[in-house]
Amino acid sequence: MTPRSLTEWLTRLEGLHPKEIDMGLARVNRVASQLDVLRPASLVFTVTGTNGKGSSCAALASLLHQAGMRAGCYTSPHLVRYNERISIAGQLATDDQLCLAFEAVEQARGEVSLTYFEFGTLAALWLFKDAELDAVVLEVGLGGRLDAVNVVDANVAVVTSIGLDHQEYLGDTRELVGYEKAGILRQGRPVVCGEIDLPASFIGEVNRLNANLLQRGSQFDWSHTTDGRWSLYGLDCKSQSRTLTDLPAVRLPRDNLAVAIQAFWAAGLELSDTLSAQALRDAYVPGRVEWRTVSWLGQPRRVCLDVGHNPHAAAFLGASLQQRPVTRHAIFGLLSDKDLPGVVEPLSGLFESWAVTPLPSPRSRSAEELAEHLIARGERAELFQSVADALRDALDNTPATTEIVIFGSFFCVADAILWLSEHTQELTDGSRP
Repeated sequence: MTPRSLTEWLTRLEGLHPKEIDMGLARVNRVASQLDVLRPASLVFTVTGTNGKGSSCAALASLLHQAGMRAGCYTSPHLVRYNERISIAGQLATDDQLCLAFEAVEQARGEVSLTYFEFGTLAALWLFKDAELDAVVLEVGLGGRLDAVNVVDANVAVVTSIGLDHQEYLGDTRELVGYEKAGILRQGRPVVCGEIDLPASFIGEVNRLNANLLQRGSQFDWSHTTDGRWSLYGLDCKSQSRTLTDLPAVRLPRDNLAVAIQAFWAAGLELSDTLSAQALRDAYVPGRVEWRTVSWLGQPRRVCLDVGHNPHAAAFLGASLQQRPVTRHAIFGLLSDKDLPGVVEPLSGLFESWAVTPLPSPRSRSAEELAEHLIARGERAELFQSVADALRDALDNTPATTEIVIFGSFFCVADAILWLSEHTQELTDGSRP
């Protein structure tokens, strides 16, 4: 039989299980035990949170790289290629590596039915174990307690933030969400929390497990200094004070960078101040307030891509945009299970006009619903059939000085990236690596 291609494997994975999301660890644990991947490396960081997971994972991976460690990083979802989910020693997994891993999982699972995410998680763990890495960083897909990633015991648990999202699975209160995210904690081990306002349910689990809580605003934090620079403080694994001062400008939210460096210290790892600063400066996540300069009809155009799809992420995007008062045009799409009023509120008044579009997903909100909500708030909104149509229209019909901000969903940003790669030439931009 001819080996399956990556595309064929991914198509197969989509149809293996009757439900797209099926929370629980029994099936995954059974196959992980068969594969012997429950300990993919001697040092494991597991990262959950309503927002900030991707940024914290990227910063942790960058710190581990600067420390000379061979590390793996597993994140989701991907923007354009599935390979983006798994990196090994700083390199994305190749198609061949992924196909080998999928075949290993297929052989081990027997009659066990796995979801797309569960199958991919087991493949990532298999690749990490096979690569004999020093450390791995695992991003939780949904919640924590019942997520497939949680079959692995973390040396350091990381909780970036606790808010309302995916309420049909995690609950509609912060107490319920906090309990689910506390599921990644382990007895007596460190838990690094970027969330300042921890729910009682989360604190209850910290106390029950006698976990070593390191919370932003208490044991660690960051602050502005002069000329746009910043500093941070925290504790090492022996509870000794640590500081980094005079840090340069960075691409990612400093709340999440502070979480990453505190998790790095909590694991007992050491790195010089110079290399720590370099790691934080290098950390980068595609589609998180990512600015690009592209050439369109011979003129440079500034485009911002942001996958934020909940109120907290929208507030961060809004705060970033407010730093420079220029004319901007929005291209916006949102899934039906997201908080439309909560996403729009922190961005109201920041755009001269909005282009709204459906997304390539059965869960997409209609452009009509988006436009109706925006117009009711006094915003200018125009409907388009796709992100591509909206983007072409914006480039053709707005002044070259108008910035174009594309946001609201991974689907929205992914479509924009694909269209831009086919129809524009990217120019050098210091905001990207």
